[in-house]
Amino acid sequence: MLAQISQWFIWLNQTTGINLTIVYDSYDRGRMIDGFLNTIYLSLICLVISVIIGVIGAWLQRSSLKWTRRLVQGYIQLFRNTPPLVQLYFFYFAIGSLMPKIENKYGIMQPILSNWDWAIISLSFFAGAFNVEIFRSGIEAVPKATVEAAESLGFNRLQVYLYVVLPLAFRVCLPALSNNLVNLVKTTSLAYAIAVPEMLYVANQIWSDNLNVPEMMTFLLFAYVFLVGILVWAMNRLERRLQLPGYGG
Repeated sequence: MLAQISQWFIWLNQTTGINLTIVYDSYDRGRMIDGFLNTIYLSLICLVISVIIGVIGAWLQRSSLKWTRRLVQGYIQLFRNTPPLVQLYFFYFAIGSLMPKIENKYGIMQPILSNWDWAIISLSFFAGAFNVEIFRSGIEAVPKATVEAAESLGFNRLQVYLYVVLPLAFRVCLPALSNNLVNLVKTTSLAYAIAVPEMLYVANQIWSDNLNVPEMMTFLLFAYVFLVGILVWAMNRLERRLQLPGYGG
């Protein structure tokens, strides 16, 4: 079956010039599959870390310590008001150049953090800054009476946040959180700039070898639509499953 499909795309290239090597060329197909999986991996890691940053940041914003609140606010303003590509370059070239180097198995000195590590750190902090504000808005939507009721039952501040406030706030902020996570998946394409082998980076290698830029850009467009579509579907399912009367939806 695969051989027949490959032959058809070879014929399509010969007759129309449409050159989708990722279908009939096993080498290009393997490269693109790896790039697609790398994009999924990078997206999932950054999604999880950015949500954790958002939860912790929203908690710290309500700290009784003035400087803790100021530090969180400074982090939010820094990452929300600068371009994510500039942030990525700053982490990789500016901070990365100051990091210690270690010897790899070939005896060559290399940075302790790879381009993968910096991409994950930069993109997670970028999305996390928005998530902090998203969770903060959800927390503020929880009625004060609900918090007081939990405190009257003997819950301490952390327990109130984890067991009462956060579950309710999560339901309220799910639509906004979904939008930010969708934006994060699309933003992972910026990792191309520091040679992380995600889809855009691999596609660039393929169209450089085969001069099939329109075909590869079309594939990238539909690949990202597919990935984002799955995320949107999953978040909508989660939103309906967690819906409570009076909280979200």
